Amino acid sequence: MVKFSRELEGQLIPEWKDKFVNYRQLKKLVKKIKLSALQSPATPSSDGHSFMGFFSFRLLGPCFRPSNHPTAQEDEESLAEIELVHSGQNEVKKFFERLEEEREKVNNFYITKEAEFCERGEILNKQLEILLDLKRVLHEHTRRRRSSRSFDGVSFSRLTPSSSFSESAAESETPAEEDGSPVGDEMVAVLEKNGVSFIGAPRAKTKKGGKPRAASMRIDIPATTPGRTISAVTSMIWEDLINGQKKEGSCGDYISRKKIQCAEKMIRGAFVELHKGLGLLKTYRSLNMVAFRKIVKKFDKVSNQQASQRYLETVKGSHFIISDKAVRLEDEVESIFIKHFANNDRKKAMKFLKPQQRKNSHTITFFVGLFTGSFVTLFSVYAILAHLSGIFSSTESSYLRTVYPVFSMFALLSLHIFLYGCNLSMWRSSRINHNFIFEFNPNTALKHRDAFLICTCFMTMVVAAMVIHLLLRSTGVFPPHVDAIPGILLLLFTGILICPFNICYRSTRYSFLRVMRNIACSPLYSVLMVDFFMADQLTSQIPLLRHLEFTTCYFMAEGLKTHNYDTCTRSQQYKLVAYIISFLPYYWRAMQCARRYIEEGYDMNHLANAGKYMSAMLAAAIRWKYAAAPTPSLLATVIISSSMATVYQLYWDFVKDWGLFKLTSKNFLLRDELILQNKSIYYVSMMFNFVLRLAWVESVLKLNLGPVENRMVDFLLASLEVIRRGHWNFYRLENEHLNNVGKFRAVKTVPLPFREIESDG
Repeated sequence: MVKFSRELEGQLIPEWKDKFVNYRQLKKLVKKIKLSALQSPATPSSDGHSFMGFFSFRLLGPCFRPSNHPTAQEDEESLAEIELVHSGQNEVKKFFERLEEEREKVNNFYITKEAEFCERGEILNKQLEILLDLKRVLHEHTRRRRSSRSFDGVSFSRLTPSSSFSESAAESETPAEEDGSPVGDEMVAVLEKNGVSFIGAPRAKTKKGGKPRAASMRIDIPATTPGRTISAVTSMIWEDLINGQKKEGSCGDYISRKKIQCAEKMIRGAFVELHKGLGLLKTYRSLNMVAFRKIVKKFDKVSNQQASQRYLETVKGSHFIISDKAVRLEDEVESIFIKHFANNDRKKAMKFLKPQQRKNSHTITFFVGLFTGSFVTLFSVYAILAHLSGIFSSTESSYLRTVYPVFSMFALLSLHIFLYGCNLSMWRSSRINHNFIFEFNPNTALKHRDAFLICTCFMTMVVAAMVIHLLLRSTGVFPPHVDAIPGILLLLFTGILICPFNICYRSTRYSFLRVMRNIACSPLYSVLMVDFFMADQLTSQIPLLRHLEFTTCYFMAEGLKTHNYDTCTRSQQYKLVAYIISFLPYYWRAMQCARRYIEEGYDMNHLANAGKYMSAMLAAAIRWKYAAAPTPSLLATVIISSSMATVYQLYWDFVKDWGLFKLTSKNFLLRDELILQNKSIYYVSMMFNFVLRLAWVESVLKLNLGPVENRMVDFLLASLEVIRRGHWNFYRLENEHLNNVGKFRAVKTVPLPFREIESDG
């Protein structure tokens, strides 16, 4: 049977952990009471007296002794008993004082969160009211326009009020007017009725010729970026929701259906998050009630008396138990969502409000084991064939120069996926809510078994291709096309990545492509956690990007026919592209920091972070120059610039990204709050990160090795950098999780479309 303390740890809301009942501490106090009772020479009676009454009886006992004088030994025994009684009384007093403190803590936090969610609910109801009024005006205008056009012999399908607005939003943006009263005026009236203020001119102006013209209005709505959720910190005025446009012979307003549809999507997402928060609040209440019941029963068992019912009545009279505001609001949110966002389809609404969690499948575990065994077997076969064919000898340098970089690229990618799977497993076991931090959908987000399945399947296919390539190469079959196998493998994986069919984790693949698009277009897109987290991964995969460049160049330059390695190594264009690729990840990351600096209130920390990547770019450029033309002066410059960049990076790793090196912390050079119980792991991790940050020293030492050994060293260093990044990932997200815990953020705050702003005039 699982102990309740472990059960509570597994079910509580990680971000609200500090506001739950401290069950372990109360349990320790109960154990102290038990020890005090066991040490007392007398045992409590079972005649209904309370535990406190028992102690009072022990204190008054000496007053009713016989009048004969006690001996010295009896005096010592009586004093010892009195001390034990006082000790037991103090322990009971401490227990009930701490229990009351915990009840007050839970009650106050519940009141705060309940008020927050109720206020959010009122705001959302107001937002929904504005949206429905706008849609009603738009629907009436569309109906009138279609009715008027039907007189000209044109028939249109009628938009019924019960149809979903999203389904009708595919129509183009519509100019609006009727009898000289533009629909924009109706929109303005609706918004003003709901208290939405405007920026700009008065509602009506006079244009040339004395005819009135509708004013240009702007509603304060956060801007969106294509295909993604808006950032909560991004605020921008949407033009043209109601934007006066002058036309020949008429005055009309212009209504954007797409923007109203986007506003509807934002409000729908806000209702989903509100419902999720109310569900968490319900869980918070029930778990704490169970904890109070359990701990008081433990006290009853230890003290051999019945205090649980009396104290539980006090707990049940607390606000967090008797209040039904959250329950009623949750029911209201469900009914609103079913009516306005699911066309009265409860089953459809529950897919949004209460999505079913994906169950762990033993099939995935089976295939992980199957592909792991296949990979080990095929790699052993490849090692034997490579040794027998002597492909790694100096005479077979063409293999190393043309084919091996392709397989090295696949190996580095597989290693990164494997480490990501390890991160997912560690985050899950340590209760780090990575899906919430990355804003992933829990139903479609990868689990650690999924990542391991992708990795093992990936590497099994790669090693199988390597074995087939060696066999065809040694037997002489298809000699002109044998080296096309790596290129075919690359095309196969590219095709799987962009495959439009719902197979092979399509949602994850498309999310990856969207994030890569956002990174490549930095700083044009708002930066979310997942964006800069992935950009950090790219800074550790520069060797992979350069291998990808070579592979693309090699196959496009008809290297399969000529085996001319110099085609893609000595040309100036290739060197220039390689130089750019080496700095692109740092550039993208610096641009993301610049974007965040502007969006997040000109926080200087983001500029300092951008400086870290700029220093890394500068140090890499100097090392590149030194590798091309080594001189003593450049060597000194390399050492100075790289050392400064390394110190900068280590400081940011330890202090900013990991939150360590707190001089005032109760844990030496660590944080006050640590998720891992073994503190030594943090010190070992810092030393490990420090050592791997010094990998640039190898480029300065210039070890005199053979071609095979040089490539193996390069691959080893690239692998170590990927391992360092995977190791960094855990502590980076741990720190982010603790920041959310410190601010009790368990649900997203979705920005709302209609905001009240002051008028300019």
